[in-house]
Amino acid sequence: MKLIIAVVQDEDANRLVGTMMDEGFGVTKLATTGGFLRAGNTTLLCGVDDDRLEACLAVIEKVCRSRQQMSPAHTPMSAINGTAYAAFPIEVTVGGATVFVLSVDQFIKI
Repeated sequence: MKLIIAVVQDEDANRLVGTMMDEGFGVTKLATTGGFLRAGNTTLLCGVDDDRLEACLAVIEKVCRSRQQMSPAHTPMSAINGTAYAAFPIEVTVGGATVFVLSVDQFIKI
């Protein structure tokens, strides 16, 4: 048995949970916050049998695609009384998923 820990963007989370459940995978959803762009994200926990691992990973890959998004980058500018910051938009890649697969020695459901 494997434990899949998938960190996905909030925008993809509900669609991914729905698709995983439609495919017969049980999933637990945890609200988390990432450091990059300080954007909300979601961590999903899913226990799967070894023979269903690749199918579950394929669902995650299908739903959580990377995409480009404009985000403000704060650049310091000189000011009379200190430092001011100007926001210039930059293009960043968002979405996708960060996935960890761990081996499970013991599974107990009470």
